[in-house]
Amino acid sequence: MTTDPAPATTVAAVPSPAGPTDSSAAATSTAPVTDKASGATVQFVGLRRTFGATTALDGLDLTVNPGELVALLGPSGCGKTTALRMLAGFEMPDSGQVLVDGEDVTRIPAHRRDAGMVFQSYSLFPHLNARDNVAFGLKMRKTGKAERHRRADELLELVGLPTHGDRYPHQLSGGQQQRIALARALALRPRVLLLDEPLSALDAKVRENLREEIRRLQQDLGITTLFVTHDQEEALSMADRVAVMHAGRLEQCDTPAELYARPTTAFVAEFVGTMNRIDGVLAEDGKTVELLGQRLPVDGATELRGEVQVLTRPENVRVTAGGGQGAIVTGTTFLGSSTRLAIQLPDGTSVKADLSTHDAAALPAGTAVTLSLPDRPVLVDTRR
Repeated sequence: MTTDPAPATTVAAVPSPAGPTDSSAAATSTAPVTDKASGATVQFVGLRRTFGATTALDGLDLTVNPGELVALLGPSGCGKTTALRMLAGFEMPDSGQVLVDGEDVTRIPAHRRDAGMVFQSYSLFPHLNARDNVAFGLKMRKTGKAERHRRADELLELVGLPTHGDRYPHQLSGGQQQRIALARALALRPRVLLLDEPLSALDAKVRENLREEIRRLQQDLGITTLFVTHDQEEALSMADRVAVMHAGRLEQCDTPAELYARPTTAFVAEFVGTMNRIDGVLAEDGKTVELLGQRLPVDGATELRGEVQVLTRPENVRVTAGGGQGAIVTGTTFLGSSTRLAIQLPDGTSVKADLSTHDAAALPAGTAVTLSLPDRPVLVDTRR
């Protein structure tokens, strides 16, 4: 493993938790900040990190392709932020490597990595106006005042705040402050952009608008981006791929559509979106499962046998009035164009089913119904 410092590289124009970036750096590029960047390939190879008895990362392997936005998604304590901090250089692994374009940067200090980072808390300097906050990293590079102001103004235009350069953080809304933080992270044209739950402190409407803006900028600039979030909607709507983590391990990394439609583990199935568990009996060959009076193929090989639970999403549950199944609608939740029915099976199992609001209107609470699933492979798990 290479541990010697690499030749001087672009410094992240973002103050880290440890303080401002080091001023020693390569000569400042004069290329326009709006030029499409050449995104880097990022690789985590066998990363392990423990904090006392807690294992934060347990052999993480993940590759992020040039210009790709990958969301690290998972519950608190799953290791997603630890992985991001290792790429930023704020955390060192117990073992494993962090590679950027094939170069081992595991032991290279944070200020010598070609990365920009945006934090949840904005981290703007309160005594600097927006223009000077954006230009802070350029000032540390000893870029001339006129040039850094020109580039800062260009970035303010890029993030939609061209008239806000003279305002101080306390004069800006939360969404505006986060746009300034994003502009500052982009000021030195990093090959890698790191976003640590940057939208979680914002209200819903601002969060929705800003995530669209971040995605547009990321695609326009071609910057390889890692986005840490616990919000499924953010991850699924913004990312090229979503890496679902659990207990320090990578459960599945796939496109949002693939992740939602074809989860490979029970954890992913239940963590991403809403999932029903319905009792079934697995055939001796493990290839089919019987439930709700149907026999369905099993998705993938399984070592399970006998009684299992089938995992299926509410939109896959078909509901018809009447029948001898003994299922009863116990409640409805209006969701706009769709309505979610709560249905109780005779054994007490509660099943959610999403129907068009028009169809659901004919199935009020108390209606006896029959449930079925589409004739396609289903995911099975051990009974709880």
